[in-house]
Amino acid sequence: MLRELKTFVAVARHGTFAAAGQYVGLTQSAVSAQMRVLEQGLGLRLFDRSGRAAVLNAAGRHALPLAEQMLALYAEMARPEAAGEWRGELRVGAIASLQTGLLPEALPRFRERAPGIELKLLPGVSLDLLSRVDAGELDLALLIRPPFEQPKELQLLALAREPFVLVVPAELPGDDPLQLLASQPFVRYDRSSFGGRQVSRFLREQQLQVREALELDELEAIVRMVEAGLGVALIPLAGLWRERGARVRVIELGELSFHRELVALVRRAQRQPALDCLLECLGAVNL
Repeated sequence: MLRELKTFVAVARHGTFAAAGQYVGLTQSAVSAQMRVLEQGLGLRLFDRSGRAAVLNAAGRHALPLAEQMLALYAEMARPEAAGEWRGELRVGAIASLQTGLLPEALPRFRERAPGIELKLLPGVSLDLLSRVDAGELDLALLIRPPFEQPKELQLLALAREPFVLVVPAELPGDDPLQLLASQPFVRYDRSSFGGRQVSRFLREQQLQVREALELDELEAIVRMVEAGLGVALIPLAGLWRERGARVRVIELGELSFHRELVALVRRAQRQPALDCLLECLGAVNL
C-alpha cells in the first residue's frame, strides 16, 4: 500500500495522472491502476475527475495529510539516530538576500553535524518558493513572511526581522525621508513581491505620491540604480551591498519604521531529523 500512497501524494500535488507518472516513474495507466486499488481498499473515491485533471474531493483532502504522515513515519523507521550517519538530500529554496546572508553562516555548522546530507539550493522569489513547498518540490523554503494565512499543512518558523530604510545617492542632501520620497525619483522594490507590498502599503499610509523611475526585485540591483543617481529606494537593510561599501546614504525611518520578517517554511508531514538540524543551525545565526 505504500507505493499507492506515494503515487496518491504525487497525483494530489501534480494535478494529473500523467504528470504524477512522470514524477514517480510510472505510466499514466499504472498510476490510474494504483489509484483504483487505493480507492477500493479505502472504500472511498478520492478524486473528482474532469478531463485530464484529477482534483481532490473532500475525502481526498482529508486523506492527503494522513498519507504524508504515514510515509514520513515509514521513512523514520529506516533513519539512523546519529546525525553523522544521516544520508540523503534536502532541497532548500531561498530568496537572494538569504542565499548570501543567512545560509553561508548556518551551513558550515550543519555540514559539521550532518556531513552525509547533500543540500540542493534553489533560488526563487517568496511566492514561487511558497508554492514549491506546498507542492512538495522543496523540503524547506527561506522567504519573506507571506501577507496571508497558510494552509494547516504548512508551518512557518520565524528567523529574523529586517528594518526598511531609505537609500539615497551619497551626494544627495537632506535627511527627511518623507520629503526625499516626495521630491526625488523613486526606484521601486517590485510591488508584486512580499517585501514590495510592504513598501506600497507604507506609501499609501503616508499618502505619498512618488515619481517612479523603474521597478525591480533584486536588492543589489536596486542599490546599484540608486548609486547611479536614478532615484531613492525603500528597501530592507539586508544584502551584500552593505559589506561592499555601496556609495549611498542610508536614512533610518525612525518612528515610521516597518520591517520584513524572514521565515522558514516547511510541510508539517515532512519534518525529519536532518531538516530539524538545519533549522536549528539557521536559528542559531545572529543576523
